[in-house]
Amino acid sequence: QVQLVESGGGSVQAGGSLRLSCAASGYTYSSYCMGWFRQAPGKEREGVATIDSEGSTSYADSVKGRFTISKDNAKNTLYLQMNSLKPADSAMYYCAAGPCPTFRVDGKDILWGQGTQVTVSS
Repeated sequence: QVQLVESGGGSVQAGGSLRLSCAASGYTYSSYCMGWFRQAPGKEREGVATIDSEGSTSYADSVKGRFTISKDNAKNTLYLQMNSLKPADSAMYYCAAGPCPTFRVDGKDILWGQGTQVTVSS
């Protein structure tokens, strides 16, 4: 069974750091795009960071300079290092994997994890 399992969420104060992990099983995603999305209550799901099979990364403007996406192909694990967290970063964070050409919230053939909650207090 192909699945993505996130971990590492939690509650921190503003300015703190968290590291999210996403373990992929049942499939090797080295040739796909992987990334992190988030959804706050009452808001649409939005892209946070993406990494492709070559290791090229992209970030939402709101997290540039604070978040770093990386992956360990040997462990089939995706990471998101989040520093200088703000209350506005509070959301459910989802790991995703899929074909790079359609790698977006409403993209085709995107596999989603179950999510991990991040709460940042002021």
